[in-house]
Amino acid sequence: MMADYYELLGVHRNASADEIKKAYRVRARQLHPDANPGDSAAEEKFKQVARAYEVLSDADSRARYDRFGEAGVSGGSGGGGDFFGGGGGLGDIFENFFGGSPFGSQRGPTGPPRGEDLETTADLTFEEAVFGANISVDVRTALVCEDCSGSGAGLGTQAVTCSQCNGVGQVQRVRQSLLGQMVTMSACPRCGGFGKVIVTPCAPCSGKGRVITEKNYAVDVPAGVDSGSTMRLTGRGAVGERGGGAGDLFVRLRVKPHARYVRDGFDLITEVEISIAQATLGVSLELATLDGDETLVIPPGTQPGREFMLRRRGVPRLQASGRGDLRVIIKVVVPLKLTDDEAQVLRLFAQQRGEEVAPADKGLFSKIKSAFS
Repeated sequence: MMADYYELLGVHRNASADEIKKAYRVRARQLHPDANPGDSAAEEKFKQVARAYEVLSDADSRARYDRFGEAGVSGGSGGGGDFFGGGGGLGDIFENFFGGSPFGSQRGPTGPPRGEDLETTADLTFEEAVFGANISVDVRTALVCEDCSGSGAGLGTQAVTCSQCNGVGQVQRVRQSLLGQMVTMSACPRCGGFGKVIVTPCAPCSGKGRVITEKNYAVDVPAGVDSGSTMRLTGRGAVGERGGGAGDLFVRLRVKPHARYVRDGFDLITEVEISIAQATLGVSLELATLDGDETLVIPPGTQPGREFMLRRRGVPRLQASGRGDLRVIIKVVVPLKLTDDEAQVLRLFAQQRGEEVAPADKGLFSKIKSAFS
């Protein structure tokens, strides 16, 4: 539970608004993280003091606090947490509340900005996705200008130190607030934060230090990727202006379907058609897998939909050892047409098993069929 707000500020309960303001100014300076680097206790106390001032500086909320205590003011911003709702750090908290830090900015020069991240799509065959491959992708990107080596300055010239920020890339602004003098930092408007000014721009890149062009990259695709997988190539994105670092290249993979196989996670599934005789009597088949031909033994009496498993013939597991399995689903195909001899053989088979079948007279069977349609 948070300490009494008046005690946090070190004032009496009948203190005036001016006394509360002055007490807060003193306590905030004492507890601010810039004055207590690495002191988590002071940081937490600073938040509580800021909360106490927020409540006691407003007449209505102070009245509710005096009557009901913390429960009377524990709405959306209650309780000793980061009531600014940001999470951007205490330096940002102070700036949001007062417009800057009284201890000055600790940020360094802005310097050349990092280049943009890029994104492209690469198509893979089914086999390339399963076993991995080395592919190439073409990307429209920004590369370092060869004429100026990325400086942005024309031939025989160089960038000069910005006279407004003295090469720092930032300028400070000083103003007065209830806590006293506030110093805030922002990018220098003259050099744009680079710290240097281009007097004579490089013609090919117009002083940017980079040129837009097409670039081909080789990409090593690991085994086991699938459609929707994304590869991040660090430093393969666009370079920044005037010596800025390169962004990243994101390659989104798109896998073409296979004529016989589909994926189920790291398993492969295929369907094999066999005849009624093969399902009944059994058969040994040559199955074309992605690893080569395999012998598949179908035992007698195999039913439609039965699944056979070939272990470790599936997709390699990404960032792990082993592979999935190859699952073979049996589909029994019933012939649509039979020769007279084939029909006679099946009739004898049905007769031996005592099974009723349609009569040999096709015309009579058609009449019976139409009577029930």
